[in-house]
Amino acid sequence: MATVMQKIKDIEDEMARTQKNKATAHHLGLLKAKLAKLRRELLAPSSKGAGGPGEGFDVTKSGDSRVGLVGFPSVGKSTLLNKLTGTFSEVASYEFTTLTCIPGVITYRGAKIQLLDLPGIIEGAKDGKGRGRQVISTARTCNCILIVLDAIKPITHKRLIEKELEGFGIRLNKEPPNLTFRKKDKGGINFTSTVTNTNLDLETVKAICSEYRIHNADVSLRYDATADDLIDVIEGSRVYIPCIYAVNKIDQITLEELEVLDKLPHYCPVSAHLEWNLDGLLEKIWEYLDLTRIYTKPKGMNPDYEDPVILSSKRRTVEDFCSRIHKDMLKQFKYALVWGSSVKHKPQRVGRVDSMN
Repeated sequence: MATVMQKIKDIEDEMARTQKNKATAHHLGLLKAKLAKLRRELLAPSSKGAGGPGEGFDVTKSGDSRVGLVGFPSVGKSTLLNKLTGTFSEVASYEFTTLTCIPGVITYRGAKIQLLDLPGIIEGAKDGKGRGRQVISTARTCNCILIVLDAIKPITHKRLIEKELEGFGIRLNKEPPNLTFRKKDKGGINFTSTVTNTNLDLETVKAICSEYRIHNADVSLRYDATADDLIDVIEGSRVYIPCIYAVNKIDQITLEELEVLDKLPHYCPVSAHLEWNLDGLLEKIWEYLDLTRIYTKPKGMNPDYEDPVILSSKRRTVEDFCSRIHKDMLKQFKYALVWGSSVKHKPQRVGRVDSMN
């Protein structure tokens, strides 16, 4: 493990020393590919006695969606969980009060949202320091990440946490790269693009593929992708999760500082202790989870607005709706009648593959 850590440090030092320009793009791409492979090796040890790859906390997933509270120690994660869900999570003035994962559930707009209070992470968590590997492994299973920041501490904490999560393959507020990578049996590396590229060229692509011992593949770009984007696609283990930055303890900063924070993207200022703007935070969580409520209507009766069926943004077809109610429902399914803004006629007869969005 120490050898891998030293190799990672050597590569990071070399990348820091190397100037970024067209002449060094090929070399930097190769270094990034080596770094990604070493990080994967660090997080998923091959030795049998080293435990499973990136094991998280054993918390049963419940509700319609899962939100993880991530942050440094003593930023107010436990207080936020207590106020939002009514679940008890020990709160104290010293660091590392929470030593395991505490779950709670919020019912909001008919949806049950599981909130996880994760132990505070420290710098170097992605390399296995503290309980960082368990914390970030659990964060990977969330539908949304809530990074809790302390308003009276430097905003540089935000970048440090992002670095730890990115090192574990979590991409925050990003879409999967719009590029195609397909291995083949022969023909070498074929590189095509529909746009002008400023970051990647054929030599860089070949160098990155060579590091993964891939010598025959088709790479097609539909936007100006970077070497990091190509590495993410080749690795195939990245997760893309929406993220909200909850800036806590705003009661301890000036109004001018608060106005600056309010203009930043993905931010939500709150005071967990005084319960300021918790409604605004819940509204933002709902927006970022991008859930859809489907109300069932028994034949000849009014719709049941009390207990909606909740579908995620990625699974909104009639088939997904049926599977959510009961797996055997699809065996007897013929058609569905849908009311709402997503159909032209009210009701409209649809099949199992039609979207309900």
